Amino acid sequence: MTEARYDLAVIGGGSGGLSVAAAAARFGQKVVLFEKAEMGGECLNSGCVPSKALLAAAKQAQTMREAQRFGIAAVEPRIDFAAVMAHVRRAIAAIAPHDSAERFEALGVRVVRGSARFLDKRRLEAAGQEFSARRVVIATGSRPAVPPIPGLPDVPHFTNENLFLNEVLPAHLLVIGGGPVGLEMAQAHRRLGSRVTVIEAAVPLPRDDPELSEVVLRKLSSEGVEIMAGATVAQVACRDGQIYLELDDGRNLTGSHLLVAAGRRPNVEGLDLDKAGVAFTAAGITVDKGLRSTNRRVYAVGDVAGGRFTHEAGYQAGIVIRNALFGLPARASAVIPHVTYTDPELAQAGLTEAEARARHGAAVSVLRWPFAENDRARTEACTDGLIKIVTGRRGLILGAGIAGPGAGDLIQPWLLALDRGLGIGAMLGPVLPYPTRGEAGKRAALEYFAGLASNPRVRSVIRIVNKLRP
Repeated sequence: MTEARYDLAVIGGGSGGLSVAAAAARFGQKVVLFEKAEMGGECLNSGCVPSKALLAAAKQAQTMREAQRFGIAAVEPRIDFAAVMAHVRRAIAAIAPHDSAERFEALGVRVVRGSARFLDKRRLEAAGQEFSARRVVIATGSRPAVPPIPGLPDVPHFTNENLFLNEVLPAHLLVIGGGPVGLEMAQAHRRLGSRVTVIEAAVPLPRDDPELSEVVLRKLSSEGVEIMAGATVAQVACRDGQIYLELDDGRNLTGSHLLVAAGRRPNVEGLDLDKAGVAFTAAGITVDKGLRSTNRRVYAVGDVAGGRFTHEAGYQAGIVIRNALFGLPARASAVIPHVTYTDPELAQAGLTEAEARARHGAAVSVLRWPFAENDRARTEACTDGLIKIVTGRRGLILGAGIAGPGAGDLIQPWLLALDRGLGIGAMLGPVLPYPTRGEAGKRAALEYFAGLASNPRVRSVIRIVNKLRP
């Protein structure tokens, strides 16, 4: 078997793997990329892109229902679900060329379509050929976690991997899991005409500030999404084309379709990591702060290394390039935001209020500004939500959370503040255009100094200054 030699081998053609491969090729490295499924990975084909396209279609339907807010007759939209899914496929197709094998081959990357596995610490096998590389990056991503519920393996169900292949609107969609994916798809299907019930064993949106997540949950409930928190599915069955769920408290649910959105598991199987001396656990490949595994020649990025988001994988790719190509001591240390793309959106970065109080105690201050007090939100008759900022000693910004329209965009200046270690006063300097929702952030920042107006010492200084001035 002939051995092909490369500077860098990348296993996985998702966001992180493609970013590493493209950067390395541009720097003149000889790169081989292995991908056994679709180029672009889960994000393009069954995650971020199709889910946001479906949400966009659902939002248009809801806008028609709520037009009376603006003096326009509301109408119940006529949903052609197959056409909606055609829109989803068009969105994928429009982005796919950027992630295609043809584009990467044009960059100088050799793309091998097939599974790769380690033969030893430096050699790989794929598509019946051996490969050796000075450095290897594992970017195999993750897959939906299917909980060990009795009966579930024998019952037809969706995960994000096959949900977007469906072209029949579910009459009653049952969703196991109240995290971002479960709630996004619950709202999308409800707005497109399905009855929807979400079953969550613990608390919906558990990683977010409860004050902010409540805004989202309240909106979904108002639209008719039934959310059952603290409920565990004990048994699943399918009879006469219907899905039956038995809960641990004895309650029973019946639906037409089932979506399982209960987390993710890293894709480490089939890589023969033990032959390469690469340690891993149920959480993924063990890496240091530079994303290097226990084999000094092997790195891992994205979900397989404990990441959770596409943007996180892209960031980690930059860390690996600096380490593997330039030998720079780069370390993953950035604040990684997350956004739930429901309507309203929920964006979070840095520490939540509870996390900040646990770490910093009495030094924590919490600043809020509701969108009900924002002029742009009022003009658009969409005032639900708020911005919430958590600060520490001397106004150091520790975290930011936003629940409201466009929260994923509005969080961005706060990411810069967190990244640069800025204090709350820095957010008062820029002059913001009026009217924008961004002004809510500045008003929240101003709340930090609101007490100064009634502070006796400050008033004394003003009196002294006025007496001394001519």
